[in-house]
Order: sequence, then structure tokens, then C-alpha cells
Amino acid sequence: MNDAVTILVIEDDQLIQALVEEALSDGGFASALTASGEEAITLLQDDKSKYRAVVTDINLLGTLDGWEVGRSAREIDPTMPIIYMTGTHGEEWASKGVPNSLLLAKPFAPAQIVIAISQLLNATPPIPPAV
Repeated sequence: MNDAVTILVIEDDQLIQALVEEALSDGGFASALTASGEEAITLLQDDKSKYRAVVTDINLLGTLDGWEVGRSAREIDPTMPIIYMTGTHGEEWASKGVPNSLLLAKPFAPAQIVIAISQLLNATPPIPPAV
């Protein structure tokens, strides 16, 4: 599992965290979990090359929401695939979401998260490591 692609998951609901983590694992991905946007941005700034995609809820613990996490992730890495999850703010995606992102409306089937990540990763070529 050490060679698995790592996905950063930002979700404050532990049941949904567990559902997403299990779906990613079943899909062959590793995941790093956090409940706050602030912590997610710190993780991305500390080691952006570790994460190949971001999956974020819109309503999060702390002061940052998922829209802000998506924008910050793109400032750190302009090619970072972003997937938003929400049960209430889907209509805001067109105006607040970053380009080339996907939105999953809760509730969603676990397989949908794996399909969404795979679509975005396949559309974004990997960046070769700096020499």
C-alpha cells in the first residue's frame, strides 16, 4: 500500500470520514484525514507532493469552508484535483468551486468518490519529480 496514491480528505463527520476512507481504500487509494480546513492547508503547504487530490466537505470545523480549501489547494498546486462533498450547498458550486472540480451531493454511493477521483486524476497528468 506504500505506492498507493494519497488523497487528502477533509470532513468533520466521522461516519462520512470512515465511509470515504473505506471507499478510497477499496479503490486502491491511501487517504489522509482531517476535520478542519486550516489543518488541510497546513498539510498541503508542508508536503504538496504527497497528495494527488483533495476531497473536501463544504461545511467544516474551524473558520475555513471547503470552497476556501479548494481555492487554497489550487494556489499551492494549480493542477490539484478537487472534489467537493455537500448535502446543502451544491447550488453554489458554479460560483464558488474551482474550475475542473467535481461536486458530489450527499448522500452518494461510495463508488462515486473513487470514480470522481479517477476521472480527475486521469485528466491531470502527474507532475514529474524535480531533479
